[in-house]
Amino acid sequence: MTITRQDMDAIRALQGLEDSRSSVRLRAALAVGTTPDPSFVDKLIERCAIEPEFFVRDMLTWALTRHPVSMTLPELLREVRSEHAQARSQALHTLSKIGDRQAWPSITRALLSDADDEVARSAWRAAVVLVPEGEASALATVLATQLGRGERETQLSLSRALVALGEVIVPALRAATTAPDPRVCAHALATQRLLREPDAGFECAIEEAKRIVALGGSGQEGR
Repeated sequence: MTITRQDMDAIRALQGLEDSRSSVRLRAALAVGTTPDPSFVDKLIERCAIEPEFFVRDMLTWALTRHPVSMTLPELLREVRSEHAQARSQALHTLSKIGDRQAWPSITRALLSDADDEVARSAWRAAVVLVPEGEASALATVLATQLGRGERETQLSLSRALVALGEVIVPALRAATTAPDPRVCAHALATQRLLREPDAGFECAIEEAKRIVALGGSGQEGR
């Protein structure tokens, strides 16, 4: 059997994905995406689950988006059910980049409330991209159950996801402003402000919301 130069380039690229140097892995992922080949898909997805460097993972996702959806989608849908958090997170991230709404049924409530913050954040972003017309309000209700969760970065991710849904989030946020948990209430108020004032910074919005809650207000007075 004759091995062509293209075959050798593919072999080197696949080997490069496992190199100990992140710069080599990055170049390998770029090479694989530049010259897509269905035989690369399994290896790319396998690497996504274990790659430690963010920039390399992002390049792996880009490389997957360069392959036919018919090849990548079934594998990614399997990965979102993985027991490994990084596999779930990166698969969700890749689905959000592909943007094919066939993936919507895989965005379950369990993923949207995943115990791992990175998985949940990836699920929120993917859900906003993939949600079908007419289901945004129901999605907003589910996302609102996560208000008050985690540290500032996680809260910002959720607020951005909610705001991206638009005005349909108003009822869910209004209900959350009466929650007994002050973290939930403050997060809802901050998200309301970001919806009204997209240019307002989250830090400013959340600190103002905390002051309102501390003073016993719901932020709805006079509205």
